Amino acid sequence: MIRRVTVPSLFPPPSYSHASVVEAGTRLAFLAGSVPLDPDGALVGPGDPVRQAEQVIDNLREQLGAVGSGLAHVVATDVYVVSSEPAVLSAVWSVVEASGLSTGPHSSTLIGVACLGYTGQLVEITATAVVPE
Repeated sequence: MIRRVTVPSLFPPPSYSHASVVEAGTRLAFLAGSVPLDPDGALVGPGDPVRQAEQVIDNLREQLGAVGSGLAHVVATDVYVVSSEPAVLSAVWSVVEASGLSTGPHSSTLIGVACLGYTGQLVEITATAVVPE
């Protein structure tokens, strides 16, 4: 159903694939950005991008479950981190790897940004996933 492609002529990515191919006729879910808010709308992990990334992954699991999918079925993500420091981006990526989201591995872009939508928000992840039959 999902074919992950790492291009031999390109530098090998650390824990993602260069491309993911999904056969026509497969159901896909395009998820809005998962954010580090708890069910009451309170920001989780103020000032802590790692804790926020953990909450974002938890919320992403909920989004995926609501459409009948899961982390293993994610084919692409964009991971946004409020930072210009590669070490901070790497720390957030470590949470992504530990979550199982990079199983496959999926295709991903890790992006340092100036700000996100909620006051104090440091991490957001958008995802596209296959919804298995």
